[in-house]
Amino acid sequence: MELEVGSIVDGKVTRLAAFGAFVALEGGKTGMIHISEVSAGFVRDLHDYLTEGQTVRVKVIKIDENGRISLSMKQVPAESAIKAPPVEYTRPERSTDFEDMMSRFKAESDDKLCDQKRRAKRRE
Repeated sequence: MELEVGSIVDGKVTRLAAFGAFVALEGGKTGMIHISEVSAGFVRDLHDYLTEGQTVRVKVIKIDENGRISLSMKQVPAESAIKAPPVEYTRPERSTDFEDMMSRFKAESDDKLCDQKRRAKRRE
């Protein structure tokens, strides 16, 4: 099968790099998904979205004069995309009680004030 710009194909992720993922395609060809083409949202770490050996559905968005193939996951229509489990991010729990917040603030302020007084005495 000859690859054409605009075609949607399946491939296997062979390597992850900081800037993108390399994908093995049919016919022994390799393409790359730039990190900006993985998801519509901001991607900080590819490992949150992809793993080596994972099968992905990609769209061929460019084939340059040297035969390098640029791929996109985010341009694949949702109905034909291979679904990956969503990654859940949780924030550490913090008390929102006003009294607790004021206690922490006062303790931090007291520490800073003591440090400033110590530094001032050393300079004298």
